[in-house]
Amino acid sequence: MSSELLVDVSGNGVAVLTLNRPAKQNAVTATMAAELSAALRRCDIEDAIRAVVITGTPPAFCAGADLAARGEPTATLDPPPWQVRKPVIAAVNGHAVGIGLALALQCDLRYFASDAVYGMSQVRRGVLADGYAHWTLPRLAGLANAADIMLTGRTFDGSEAKAMGLANAALPAGEVLPTALAVANDIANGPAPLPVALSKRLMWEGLGMTPAMVGQLESELNAHVAKSVDGGEAMAAFNQRRQPNWSGSVSEEWPAWNPQPASLNEGEGA
Repeated sequence: MSSELLVDVSGNGVAVLTLNRPAKQNAVTATMAAELSAALRRCDIEDAIRAVVITGTPPAFCAGADLAARGEPTATLDPPPWQVRKPVIAAVNGHAVGIGLALALQCDLRYFASDAVYGMSQVRRGVLADGYAHWTLPRLAGLANAADIMLTGRTFDGSEAKAMGLANAALPAGEVLPTALAVANDIANGPAPLPVALSKRLMWEGLGMTPAMVGQLESELNAHVAKSVDGGEAMAAFNQRRQPNWSGSVSEEWPAWNPQPASLNEGEGA
């Protein structure tokens, strides 16, 4: 039996996770959610993985929850992409509605197919949008756009998604995955892994903090990074006028600091 998620971990530091139920437009089941959760946990702990791309087997990205499997447990992810300590990029190469769009919004960077269909249509089916959409959507698109999307349940295309701030770029469908992979490769082979991981975590957690708290954490985390393996390599490379050779470990050098947003899953760690 084929897996509902394809996992490709290349030698260049990029993991590609592909939702793989093309006959059902990659609609999410509890099995797929469990496989994706396991893959995200692997990406979080393995230092060889420096960036993650989530995409779907064409022609869709994800058509939402599989309504034929309504008796299954809710398809939640543990951890959600924003808690993975590596940048997670959504290559939204086709239609993404309901939980499919919510999954993309949990990622750090999002590249959308310009001519695909997007929406949070749950209210038209008698339920609420889920997948943390009420948390991510207002922060990415603003309250007015979030209300428009979730209270009407209407659909929109990639160009409108880009205009609302949901997408970093809206592209022809065939260019979405190559673009996401190019960005992932640049992240995997350019910046130092630990500062990237800490910066990602601070951006997400900082949404619920005061400016003073964020400023204090920036100072504390920079002091921590300066004492890390790659902190020493950064200074050596600068003094020797060469490109740095990063070898630090996100897993082994992660600081004790690990706050969670008060409004979300208090006590749950990455």
